[in-house]
Amino acid sequence: MKTYSAKTAEVEKKWLLIDAEGLVVGRLAAVIATRLRGKHKPMFTPHVDCGDHVIVVNADKVVFTGRKLENKKFYWHTGYPGGIKERTMGKILTGKFPERVLTKAVERMMPKDSPLAREQMTHLRVYTGTEHPHEAQQPETLDVGAMNRKNKRDA
Repeated sequence: MKTYSAKTAEVEKKWLLIDAEGLVVGRLAAVIATRLRGKHKPMFTPHVDCGDHVIVVNADKVVFTGRKLENKKFYWHTGYPGGIKERTMGKILTGKFPERVLTKAVERMMPKDSPLAREQMTHLRVYTGTEHPHEAQQPETLDVGAMNRKNKRDA
């Protein structure tokens, strides 16, 4: 039996809509990364873009387990002596670009230093509100909260 290798022309891409309200960030990012890569399809081929387009709405209403909002910190350095900076996850979520929390979580679950992963990340669209400009693509709704009871967190 021969190993099947998908061709780019054979891949059928769908559009998926995910409502992120009340969903746990890490579990949601894992589902999105799987869909972007196409690993949920039986025709998955590692070197071909088999993934779907994913639209995420209400990205500012995602939740964290434990005390990650206060304790999880991100560091960066300005390049000047003593220039280390830090920001907590809560500050990022209440800041100017709260959708970056989910975008960076998905990006960190994709393969590193890969042109294919960078191309697949362009198929992710994250919006803070409930509105999105992709109605013409007729996206299918994906209920991530119903996949596993741990995916959704009640406030």
